[in-house]
Order: sequence, then C-alpha cells, then structure tokens
Amino acid sequence: MELYALVLAGGSGERFWPLSRRALPKQLLRLVSGRSLLEETIGRLDGLIARERILVLTNVEQEKGVRSALGQFPAGNIIAEPAKRDTAAAVALGVGWVAARDHNAAMVVLPADHVINDTAGFQKTIGVAVGAARDKNALVTVGIKPASANPGFGYIELGEPLAEGVHRVVRFREKPNVELAESFVRAGNFRWNAGMFVWMVPTIVTEFNRHAPELGRFIALCSARARFEKALRDKFTKLPKISFDYAVMEHAEHVLVVEAQFDWDDVGSWQAVARYFEKDAQGNASNCPVTALNAGENIVFDEAGGNIALLGVNNLIVVRTGDAVLVCHRHHAEKIKKLVAKLPEKLQ
Repeated sequence: MELYALVLAGGSGERFWPLSRRALPKQLLRLVSGRSLLEETIGRLDGLIARERILVLTNVEQEKGVRSALGQFPAGNIIAEPAKRDTAAAVALGVGWVAARDHNAAMVVLPADHVINDTAGFQKTIGVAVGAARDKNALVTVGIKPASANPGFGYIELGEPLAEGVHRVVRFREKPNVELAESFVRAGNFRWNAGMFVWMVPTIVTEFNRHAPELGRFIALCSARARFEKALRDKFTKLPKISFDYAVMEHAEHVLVVEAQFDWDDVGSWQAVARYFEKDAQGNASNCPVTALNAGENIVFDEAGGNIALLGVNNLIVVRTGDAVLVCHRHHAEKIKKLVAKLPEKLQ
C-alpha cells in the first residue's frame, strides 16, 4: 500500500499584511523559522512519503512563489488551480491525481500553513490514521485537543472509542460563539478540526459519488493520466464552489477522528505569531531590535530586521516591509482584511 499526500497551498494573503500579499500568502512566509510554513510542511513528510508521491496544489496567483519556495521539488507535482473553487474541488482534484497513479492507495490531505514542531509525533499520528482508514473503510480526520475555547476553529464531537486515540465522529460543529466554545471545552469530548484528512482512495471516491456526484464525475475524468490535463483545463472552473466539509465530511456515514499526538498551531494572526518572538521586560514581542520607552505589550515585525523605536504606546501591532507599514491596535487585528481591501491594488 502506497501513501500519497495532497498539500493545500492556496490562501488569500490578507491576515499578515503587509508581509503577506495576494501572491505571497501565509504559507510562503518565514514567520517562525528560517523556512516558510510550506517548506516546513513538506519537510515534515520526509521519511514518511516520497516527494514523488506528494501533490502541492496552489493557484495561478501564487504558483510562482510556491515553485520558488520548493526549488528541489518535482516540478510536475505542483499544480495551479485555474480558478478558486473552494476545498471540495481542490480535494477532488487531488484524489483524481492520486487515483491516476494508484487506485488503491492511501492518501493524506494537509494544509500548508500550520506550525508543528514534533515531527515524530505527527508521523506517528498519520500512521494511526492510515491504519484506521484501511481497517474501518472510513474517512479519518485529525483532532487537536483544545488549548482554549477558541471561537475561530471548527470543532469535532467525539463518539465511542474504537481503539486508543481513535473515536467515531458524532458531528462536526462550525465555528461557534465564545459561550458555545467554552461549553465544548468543559464537556471534554470536543477537538479542534485541523483540516487534516486520511482515507483510502476507493473510500473517498465512493463518498464523492454518493454525496457530490458532479465532483465524483470530475475525479473519474482525472483518474486516467492521459485525460488529467484536459479535465483540469476544461472542467475545473465549472465545478461547484463548496467546502469539502459541507460537500462530503458532514454527510459521510463512516467518519473517525484520531487524536493528535503532536503540538499544533494554526498561527492565524499576528498575535499568534508573536508567541514565537522574543519578549522584553515590558512584554514587547518582536523579531527585530526594539527600543522602548513607556511602551509595552506591542507586537513588532521588521522584514529587514531593523530597529523599531516605541515611545508611550501600548498594545500595538507594528509591521514594516520595504514598501508599507502597518500600525494598528492589537485588539483590531481581525479587521486587517477590511483594511487591505481599501489599499491600492499594487499593495494588496
């Protein structure tokens, strides 16, 4: 049994403006190490999945950046979607690509923009998930034990245990309000949905055919290598724009969750990234030298590593790149997307 991977490397590039742009989304940024999050994701698969069996799926705007970041990666294994069609179409494309190589393979789907430091624990968890997918003929997702009642994540409700660390899924819960998220954490049987999936190709093809037949037909077209390029060119842009969770996962009968045996961070905002920066005595977190007077709890990032001086300000996010500067209150960081929409096109 061969194991393949689909790495989803799209994104809008808004939350980390001005460092991120449309052509430079989060996964292409070097936020917490000397490598981009995409490079870290691919590196995490070393020893588990050969690079020839990894497909990186991006979009036309970001293809150049992805290819640049993955210079030693098989060029033919990087594919740019001709249009953004949401995750159901992306997963269907990946399933078709794998099926064209091995109709009976196991497959893992991974986002490209998460921080995971425990590679051994990650690979062990994927191994458990592959075993569960094979033995139970099920779709398997990876659940993260909540570190807080975060309303920004989807949640998975755990059902009966089938083996150590493996449970049936009762249901998926979309991003809840704070009160509901707190009740999930108190209950103890909810996990964050990390957007990682494992299955056998025949199982996922059956589920697409059953719950999203148009996408199932697209997989069938892609599953012959000779027709793959034509299907991508002629059919992909016409596929329904729907998330994979809505199209398939919430309707499938046999869905399991494997509990993560590794650390995990979505790093979805400047506040989250600041956890990886050095802090001074006033709580200023930065990736560069900071001179501060009567200033505290600020987040500072300078692309060139220059010195930033802060005087009499608190709770700000200050980000400087070669062509732009962001200054905002850290409690308004969720509105950066709205700010980006007002910027000149060349800065978006």
